[in-house]
Amino acid sequence: MEWLVIIVTVVVLWVSSFFKLLHESLSASQVAVLTDGGVFCKRNVLLVIAHPDDESMFFTPTINYLSSRGCNLHILCMSTGNADGMGNVRKEELYLASVMLKVPQKQVKILDHPDLQDGFGKTWNSKLLSKIIKEEIANCDIDLVITFDNYGVSGHCNHCDVHQGVRELLQDTSHRAVEAWELVSSSLVSLPLVSTNILRKYSGPVDIWLSILSAKFHLRGVVHCLLNEHPRRSLAAMAQHKSQWVWFRKLFVCFSSYTYVNCLKKIN
Repeated sequence: MEWLVIIVTVVVLWVSSFFKLLHESLSASQVAVLTDGGVFCKRNVLLVIAHPDDESMFFTPTINYLSSRGCNLHILCMSTGNADGMGNVRKEELYLASVMLKVPQKQVKILDHPDLQDGFGKTWNSKLLSKIIKEEIANCDIDLVITFDNYGVSGHCNHCDVHQGVRELLQDTSHRAVEAWELVSSSLVSLPLVSTNILRKYSGPVDIWLSILSAKFHLRGVVHCLLNEHPRRSLAAMAQHKSQWVWFRKLFVCFSSYTYVNCLKKIN
């Protein structure tokens, strides 16, 4: 009997979560991260990632939100993800995924810098990253940057380095007018007395309720939750990364909270 109650509760939570996502897609609500004086405006946005597939695994709620509201989105990928010698393949896969995510291929830039190669234990220089991001901001007239938080979402050192590169950029007074927002790791957005462990990270759409409550309860005006209005698009985008589309990543995309909600926090 207890197991039946648990199963029914989980099913109800999943169904209600999907209805919430459907409501968001129909209502097209706006949040302060993309407004100016209370009036919605189209932004030139730069998403800075470390490897091909980061955009599909972690940032699709943000990308879908931006594209559905006419923002001009650019993606800057700092490496080809060549740790296993498949850099050229993964580079093409990112271009294919960008099509699924409604990002023009001409607005996707993938680097293959000798000092920015994919791999655990390979430290990327924050000043070099800052210089590259600064150039992209100037070339594309960017006014808003989005990237990883200091934990790098998954803890990957390259993700963390990208975050530090953006922070290095913000120390430059000439770029104070550029806003920068970080994707907060679910374990860092918590409610008092609520343990945020691996169960929450892989709770799928159910985590949208905890994320919304966390932002309102704890960090009002600092963290904004963007719900994924097109979760199927996330699966379609990640499926383009065929070299990475193994069984455990299929499960990750289906059950990861990042497929359904992104919490963005402004980097000060």
